[in-house]
Amino acid sequence: MTWIQWFILILIIQVIHGLGTWKLYIKAGRQAWEAFIPLYNAVILMKILNRPWWWVILLFLPIVNLIMFPVVWVETARSFGKNSTFDTALAIITLGFYNYYLNYLDDVKYIENRSLQPKSSGGDWVSSILFAIVAATIVHTYFMQPFTIPSSSLEKSLLVGDFLFVSKFHYGARVPMTTVGAPMVHDTIPVINKKSYLFNDHFEERKTSWKNKLQLPYLRFPGFEKIDRNEIVVFNQPADTLLDMNDFNPKRNYYKPIDKKTNLVKRCVGIAGDTLEVRDGYVYINGKKNELPDRAHLQFSYLVQPKTNQFNPQFIKDRYDITDYFGIINPNNTYYFSAISDEALAKFKNHPNVTSISPNIKIKGERDPSIFPHDSNYNWNVDQFGPLYIPEEGKTITINLENLPLYKRVITEYEDNILQVKGNQILINGNVTNTYTFKQNYYWMMGDNRHNSIDARRWGFVPFDHVVGKPVFIWMSWDGKSPRWERFFTTVSGSGKATSYLIPFLVLLFGWMGFNSWRKRKKQSE
Repeated sequence: MTWIQWFILILIIQVIHGLGTWKLYIKAGRQAWEAFIPLYNAVILMKILNRPWWWVILLFLPIVNLIMFPVVWVETARSFGKNSTFDTALAIITLGFYNYYLNYLDDVKYIENRSLQPKSSGGDWVSSILFAIVAATIVHTYFMQPFTIPSSSLEKSLLVGDFLFVSKFHYGARVPMTTVGAPMVHDTIPVINKKSYLFNDHFEERKTSWKNKLQLPYLRFPGFEKIDRNEIVVFNQPADTLLDMNDFNPKRNYYKPIDKKTNLVKRCVGIAGDTLEVRDGYVYINGKKNELPDRAHLQFSYLVQPKTNQFNPQFIKDRYDITDYFGIINPNNTYYFSAISDEALAKFKNHPNVTSISPNIKIKGERDPSIFPHDSNYNWNVDQFGPLYIPEEGKTITINLENLPLYKRVITEYEDNILQVKGNQILINGNVTNTYTFKQNYYWMMGDNRHNSIDARRWGFVPFDHVVGKPVFIWMSWDGKSPRWERFFTTVSGSGKATSYLIPFLVLLFGWMGFNSWRKRKKQSE
């Protein structure tokens, strides 16, 4: 839905609210017209309900308001003496239209100074749980979101099983585009394995249906920093086909809402305005080799030829801290190790049972059809790629049939234009053109595990509207069998070896608990 459509919908809701409550406003000592004025009527309603004014903000926060609306319907009924379980159920089941019955058919009286305390322990429990969910949803949506590292694409920097806190406010919190959905879950509800949001499952309608099902236009709060080159970033996978991590086809698109696409974490090696190239697996930015932070550890795949058959790759993997290997690949007993860092290689190459170690680097000009832009005119692969200009907001480039495959998805999918090619002519929104001006910034996200990472080399640019946030903290780490205590409460970025702040955190936690306990006892004694 567009902003105009949302404006019209909000006006309709205000009329529905006014028609269903204006008599109730009068009985509460207010004027009838106050029930019809957008936003102002919500402030007055909070006064009638004897609730704080900031509840109005909660009514306009997407997802949070799905919880708050039923609360307000119930609170309205209770403000006029309807406190029974039956009244509560009617208020919720009728989606608030129970107020119409109270407004026109029931002779209710306003209870000005009603008690706001629940009438039973069960009611108190429900109230506490409800507002805990509201608070957690606000934090999760606009401030800090927990995230788990699912793959080894950033191995050595971030490990599989790291549990992160991802800041939403560093780059600016993105307002949820999906307004009708379950709080604090992504695209699927756990256990029942059902979609967590309103959607249309008819394939032929997918491209437009998600935009028309109560979807907000893209909106982001101001952030206090920009994405820097080489920062680790969490983002929504642009060409979302990851129903299964092994089911990848960059030309398919399930047309999910942006905020419901698969969450990924990669390193931003190229920012808007950069010209990027990959040579022998190493990234070059504007012609210069990209220098990664000292906590980053590049890994490549190698072919290892042992001297004898007494070669135990699992022992080698564990001893030299190698991420993974894929076993024998030919009759000569050559082993394929998919991820060896420079540090591990320096130790491993001197092993007495190793004849040779050779990098598994693809040659220049050897085309990989799975590599962006998936066009036969571009003979690129994971190790030899580019050069490629990364779009910057407001910048204009010349487009022609040669470079169109690089920016076609940007022009159509991400910036919502209609593109046609007629002979040698390019038409955008029906107009013949040879230039294009980008509407937003784009980024190039790659894994440090260069031969074991599904990243931008497969699906291209990441638009800024797909950026979720910045990982700032590892609060827990689990290797699948036991905790990695040295990684608990460590920072994601920074120089030097990461330091665990687990002990200082526990000291502060127990100190705070002890202080609260002492303060409570002191208050009781007084």
